[in-house]
Amino acid sequence: MPVCSVTGVTVTVDPHVAVTWIERVAPGAGFERARDELAVEEPFEIRVDGEPLAVAMRTPGEDEELAVGFLASEGLIDRREDVVRVGATDDLAANIVEVRTRSGLKRDPADERRFYMTSSCGVCGKAALEFVHQESPPARPSRPIAPELVLRLPYEARGGQPGFERTGGLHATAIFEPSGRMLVLREDVGRHNAMDKALGALLLQGRWPLPGLLGCLSGRAGFELVQKASVAGLAGVVSVGAPSSLAVNLAGERGMLLCGFVRGESFNVYAGADRLSG
Repeated sequence: MPVCSVTGVTVTVDPHVAVTWIERVAPGAGFERARDELAVEEPFEIRVDGEPLAVAMRTPGEDEELAVGFLASEGLIDRREDVVRVGATDDLAANIVEVRTRSGLKRDPADERRFYMTSSCGVCGKAALEFVHQESPPARPSRPIAPELVLRLPYEARGGQPGFERTGGLHATAIFEPSGRMLVLREDVGRHNAMDKALGALLLQGRWPLPGLLGCLSGRAGFELVQKASVAGLAGVVSVGAPSSLAVNLAGERGMLLCGFVRGESFNVYAGADRLSG
């Protein structure tokens, strides 16, 4: 199997992708110098009403969506009308976004968050276990979901992932209507950031919560992703990878459909089988 080692300085060519020179090692070929494309990862600060709330490691782009999606999926705002303005600040504009709210956040997050999230963990900023599990109502009833639709969603989503095609290093979340129409797809180096960007895009369009809709994940279905989907009111989550035990328990508690290993002609149903037709 080829082994690549990164050498030299990367140069950003667009918000999602950077280029670098590498030495590629392959059987019988020795060292071969070549260009490679990388997923961009940079720090990003979310400020709310003038105060810093969180720092995320994310892929630049759709930062306003990420900020409001994060607030909504953390249960800190309830609707589009809670946001008066969202945009980059004057200082370090590319990496700081400020959200101005109408009447403040639903609760003070100062005691529960260390203001830092890695690109691989959506709950690493929690300062206490009691804040890991966010409350949300059970998923509302929705029309039956055809197994054929579940199988189709990852293929539909894969066609909208140009960053992954170039780098192999970006996660994606897509949100679909029950008819199978894709409403939004967002990519990011962090899987939970991709979810927040997708949810934030719909919230900024005035759609929140999102009953009856389905989320499709490009990787595994961890607890933090199923929880964000639950807070958003999604009917279910479809994933090409495996769910975790806590994600399965949460989906079962909230009455959500949770499907994993959706590949080829088969998939596993871990929760909410009653939401499927046939």
